Amino acid sequence: MKNQNVLRWSLPAGFLVAVAALALAAWSYGYRQALTGLAERSAADLALASDRVSTQLQIYQELAVLTAPHPALAGLTTPAARAGAAELLRTVADKTAALDVFFASADGRVLAAAEGVAGASVAQEDYFVRATQGALGTGHGVLEPEGKRAYFYAAPAFGRDGRVRGALVVVADVGDVEQTWRGSLPAVFFTDESGEVFIANRSELLFWRRGAQGQIPAVTRRDVHAGHEIWSLQGSSYLPGRALHLSVRLPLIGMTGEILVDVAPARRLAALQAAALAAICLAFGALLFIVMERRRTLAEANQVLESRVEQRTRDLSAANAQLRREVRERKEAEAALKRAQEDLVQAGKLSALGQMSAGISHELNQPLMAIQQYAENGAAFLARGKAERTGENLGRIADMAARMARIIKNLRAFARNESEPMGRVDLVQVIDAAVELTAPRLKADQIDLRWTAADCGGAVHAWGGDVRLTQVFVNLINNAADAMQGQVEQVISISVDIGPRLLVRVQDSGPGIKEPEKMFDPFYSTKAVGSSEGMGLGLSISYGLVQSFGGNIRGANTGGGAVFTVELEPWREAAEKGDAA
Repeated sequence: MKNQNVLRWSLPAGFLVAVAALALAAWSYGYRQALTGLAERSAADLALASDRVSTQLQIYQELAVLTAPHPALAGLTTPAARAGAAELLRTVADKTAALDVFFASADGRVLAAAEGVAGASVAQEDYFVRATQGALGTGHGVLEPEGKRAYFYAAPAFGRDGRVRGALVVVADVGDVEQTWRGSLPAVFFTDESGEVFIANRSELLFWRRGAQGQIPAVTRRDVHAGHEIWSLQGSSYLPGRALHLSVRLPLIGMTGEILVDVAPARRLAALQAAALAAICLAFGALLFIVMERRRTLAEANQVLESRVEQRTRDLSAANAQLRREVRERKEAEAALKRAQEDLVQAGKLSALGQMSAGISHELNQPLMAIQQYAENGAAFLARGKAERTGENLGRIADMAARMARIIKNLRAFARNESEPMGRVDLVQVIDAAVELTAPRLKADQIDLRWTAADCGGAVHAWGGDVRLTQVFVNLINNAADAMQGQVEQVISISVDIGPRLLVRVQDSGPGIKEPEKMFDPFYSTKAVGSSEGMGLGLSISYGLVQSFGGNIRGANTGGGAVFTVELEPWREAAEKGDAA
């Protein structure tokens, strides 16, 4: 038994050791490949940076060579000739952004200069000595006291006898050359023959010399991996801790171009490859181990699985049944809510009718009394044989009856529970019906209602329900009348704007809306508790009705009262046919 346990665990241990060795080999191979690719890209970056610096400096070299034989520099024996030459050199320096351009005689004396940064004599300068020998001289240094780094090109100027009579020196601003690539990645720098950094895209590398004591950054270690030089750096947050180092000799400018590239991506890539390989091997080994372990308990596991499936099936069946019950209850709740909304709308109509009942009764009572009077007058005229006067009284009785019939028709239409689908509604007729229904109450309260149907230019068709839309405007007119109670001036204005959307504005001269954010809330009212003027449902019902038509209703204060704007969809024949279909 003990031997079996040892064998059982020795196989996984041996497998793990093999996986570790394979992962290490994969990391080493991947790191070498990644370094090779990184070195190729870095070499291209270094070549590009070197070509950029060499090309920019070569402009000043060509400037020196082309300007040296200029006729204005041939004879500088008089002050006037030197002044003219200095003016010429200043023009050249301004146009080429050179720090300075000057001409020195064969003994090193500066005869004419644009800025004079080199002093009175350059006889001891290497670049000038080289130029006096008949070749192009180059050099670099730091100008004092400004501390600017400069690169010098000295081109010899030959006399008619073929001897060197002097040299034209162009001084290039190294800082200006660096502006086009400063801060770009990776770190690129150029060192002179002494190993000191003179040009760099990292300011912290300037005048740095590897191996010098006390300088930052410090090269703590140099390794060679797969033929590539790797530096370990310390002390700089702008340089990588481990970097690939490449260099290229640039004889044209007498410097060596160098580049430091972070090898962390290569290490991460190699680690990722090794981890992926190890994960695959471990997954495969774990799968084999699980299969071997599962073989001993397969029967028990199958039994447990079957019992769980059976339990889960029962749970799902119960959940489905519960879900069906919830769906059925939700549908019943929606139907009940719809019925409650319809009942609430009808209750709002009846509430409005109750508020208007006194005025409507008075409006019906007046024609009845007039009919009685005209009937008695007609009978008296008929007894006297005055048929013409009798006909006039009968005509007035017919007009009164028609007026009563119109009022009763509007009341019946308003009170009925509309069940017809939405369709075309004449907005002008709807407003006229609302105005006629509320006219008795407005007349009793001495409210001036300003509404002219003729301003609309005829019928204006909207999308909605005739009765429900009438209820909206009845509610708005009654609310406006309630708001103006006790006001000296009581005016309600109704207007219609025709456009892409139909806008009906109902404006009053009351005190305005006290709490605009609550005005459409159910049961919200500014009337005193116990008032018989309603339960605060009018605006809430109106809001729901207009929303059901695809419209909108909003209220605002105007400074001289409140205005409610009802926004409705214009009726379109194609839209109604599509809805009917």
